[in-house]
Amino acid sequence: VDRKCLCCRHLSNKNTFCATMNVAKSGYRVFSANSSAACTELAKKITERLGVELGKSVVFQESNRETRVAVNESVRGQTIFIIQTIPRDVNTAIMELLVMAYALKTSCAKNIIGVIPYFPYSKQCKMRKRGSIVCKLLASMLAKAGLTHIITMDLHQKEIQGFFSFPVDNLRASPFLIQYIQEEIPNYRNAIIVAKSPAAAKRAQSYAERLRLGLAVIHGEAQCSESDMADGRHSPPCVRNTTGHTGLELPLMMAKEKPPITVVGDVGGRIAIIVDDIIDDVGDFVAAAEILKERGAYKIYIMATHGLLSADAPRLIEESAIDEVVVTNTVPHEVQKLQCPKIKTVDVSMILAEAIRRIHNGESMAYLFRNITVDD
Repeated sequence: VDRKCLCCRHLSNKNTFCATMNVAKSGYRVFSANSSAACTELAKKITERLGVELGKSVVFQESNRETRVAVNESVRGQTIFIIQTIPRDVNTAIMELLVMAYALKTSCAKNIIGVIPYFPYSKQCKMRKRGSIVCKLLASMLAKAGLTHIITMDLHQKEIQGFFSFPVDNLRASPFLIQYIQEEIPNYRNAIIVAKSPAAAKRAQSYAERLRLGLAVIHGEAQCSESDMADGRHSPPCVRNTTGHTGLELPLMMAKEKPPITVVGDVGGRIAIIVDDIIDDVGDFVAAAEILKERGAYKIYIMATHGLLSADAPRLIEESAIDEVVVTNTVPHEVQKLQCPKIKTVDVSMILAEAIRRIHNGESMAYLFRNITVDD
């Protein structure tokens, strides 16, 4: 017996047994944190590409709607990746992720990495009125639950990464959407990229430059950008009976007055491709499609990373001048596709799987961001 190796009795078995122990200690597992079929399907696509099995766990709701998670295998000393898509029931999905992360943390997992293609509450990343920055609160909750890293895709504002106390990899879906344009849109060379508001111009410009196409921007009173939302600055001051200093006279700002809606750029006789990161309430997109149709565009496509498609979005799309809506599978939308055949899906599981593989192997993530600038 070799007393230097306490984990085996026979010298002939020492190397084999020690190697097995090292693999177990340095291994990784992929779990699905959502009880919905769409999340499980995305997790299976990722694990198939990675050549690993999906972790054994059970996620369900108690009769009183409490979330319960059971991890049915040992995760001690391993790196764990939790796949979590965000369906319509956002708050339940968040609790599933928090409870699973905490269960893995208390089971002595080495690292817990959340794969959250669409990060929820990302629109609430700025102060509005007397509200709060909910996105920062969620970042703190995830860290407290035990997450040590996050992989996400196309954050609504890139500055959201600063809310986290651990690394965040913000992947891009634009290569997949650009590939769809090149392969699935006939005569795409006659297309023009459209930003439905000046705020979306940077993203549209990136698409236009990569496809060598023209750029158009919709501007006018029909648009309502986030910066125009009331934030409490026009609230009337409190009336106080004071005899002291009355305060300073600040210069008055002129009220905004939006011009009539207009399209900056020639879309006549062209294919109009509207690009954005999120398509949720489709009212703005439908209005933009009508304007583009009036200006002479003969086909209208919408490209977006996250297809939330809330409320009666499928019906509005079906009845509108929009010819096709292309989104990725970062958010479950199978029900919406059944209601509206104009909705098409692009699979992004390939880049998510590659990100997991590179993080586990300690490889550089720079390859996934090649030729991508800060403004993309």
